[in-house]
Amino acid sequence: MSPNPSTLLDLFANASPDSVAIAIPEKDLRITYAQLRDQVQAVAEALAAAGIKKGDRVGTALTNGLPNIVTFLAASMVGTAAPLNPSYKEDDFRFYLEDTNAKILLLPPDGAEDARRAAGTTVPIITVDVNDKGVVELAGHTKRTAYPAPTVDDIALILHTSGSTGRPKRVPLTHAQLSISAQNVAATYDLTAKDVSLCVMPLFHVHGLVASTLGTLATGGTVVVPAKFNPLSFWSVVRDYKATWYSAVPTMHQLLIARSKVGQRPAGAENLRFIRSCSASLSPQLLSDMEARFGAPVLEAYGMTEAAHQMSSNPLPPAAHKPGSVGQNTGTTKIAIMDAAGTLLKTGERGEVVIRGANVIKGYENNPDANASSFVDGWFRTGDQGVLDEQGYLSLTGRLKEMINRGGEKIAPREIDEVLLGHPAVAEAVAFGTPHPTWGEEVAACVVLKADGPPATDAEIIAYCKERMAEFKRPKQIHITASIPRTGTGKISRKNVAESFSGAAR
Repeated sequence: MSPNPSTLLDLFANASPDSVAIAIPEKDLRITYAQLRDQVQAVAEALAAAGIKKGDRVGTALTNGLPNIVTFLAASMVGTAAPLNPSYKEDDFRFYLEDTNAKILLLPPDGAEDARRAAGTTVPIITVDVNDKGVVELAGHTKRTAYPAPTVDDIALILHTSGSTGRPKRVPLTHAQLSISAQNVAATYDLTAKDVSLCVMPLFHVHGLVASTLGTLATGGTVVVPAKFNPLSFWSVVRDYKATWYSAVPTMHQLLIARSKVGQRPAGAENLRFIRSCSASLSPQLLSDMEARFGAPVLEAYGMTEAAHQMSSNPLPPAAHKPGSVGQNTGTTKIAIMDAAGTLLKTGERGEVVIRGANVIKGYENNPDANASSFVDGWFRTGDQGVLDEQGYLSLTGRLKEMINRGGEKIAPREIDEVLLGHPAVAEAVAFGTPHPTWGEEVAACVVLKADGPPATDAEIIAYCKERMAEFKRPKQIHITASIPRTGTGKISRKNVAESFSGAAR
């Protein structure tokens, strides 16, 4: 049965009004579907009264919680939601606010100093908080204005994805694409109103927004949303709220394994129907360890922002879930393998993974060059290398792009190069990913110092980056070298640099 496109608010129109939609552990707060709908409508009308209209981008920099979910849904109804990572530095915020042409910026009452400085006098700031009754409010904005209902083809969400060139690309996602993707997730895992999702992924990513949240709301289930992932309290939340599944990146799974004991299943794990892993490669060993410790099938999936998240997944038992594979295509999403010339390859042949479907974007926003290179005959080129087996299971074998994947965070090395080159002592810089036991990959870089420049140590350069970059992007290791390895034609190959300085190819 094909999913039906809908607006995000209509996605959960058939949910029982008295069922719990959102649970917030820190506040022991439970919000029903009727309350969620009322809050979203109220905030949307407040945004309309503040001047937001269709097409306007509403920036947010909020941690996980009820304000994040309510403002995301409200912004998508009256305008377009543009959530940002609250850990960004001032320069990051300034770029993204300018690039999206954000009309306002929603922030928590306290903190968020980098975001506030970036907004300056250019982007009005509105404070968002939850009152004593568990209701999300926009501080100082009590007026309400009706707004025209969005269509399924209106842009609900704008996110950025980085390319190997370092220029972030704007990804416009419509209500139809998001709702279809959410329904694909729900169908893949047979989600029902009885399911309880534990959302530990950040809500400025499609992983947390679509899989954990919208996929659950689409079937009338409950989403439990801690403020952040905490491996120490994770299992007590699973136990107390009787979570039936959670989705996370391998880094989080690994942290849970590290704090578990062989032969002692964590209390609460008996409620889990399955565990989902996505956004970075899951090793077969970690999958095996998780199933042995937690007693639930671990299903690896494959998603990306341009597909409104999920493209493929390993299925629930009794169907086979294959270690090392990201499973079969889900919903109406089609997956194929293409060579460099744009020819589709046969089963078992390795090439670039390409996708098409109702959940896939038609193009990046205001980026004709990226669109020209990313779409071929209606197929979107993912930049990932892979192979399909006879049963349609996809195995990813590498990345054609130069992205660094740190715990699911995709980082363009060119962005790091440019920051390093801003240091007065640095003449050349090349960032690359190096293997890391927890994050999958960690950021490292090699630099050549200016012959006539000021002296600098690796610690000083790392400190320089710390002031200018979000923590996940920041190089943790700097190699100061006399020269950077080059190919025979004089070009710099990040793969060669990584081999030289970390002993592992990218």
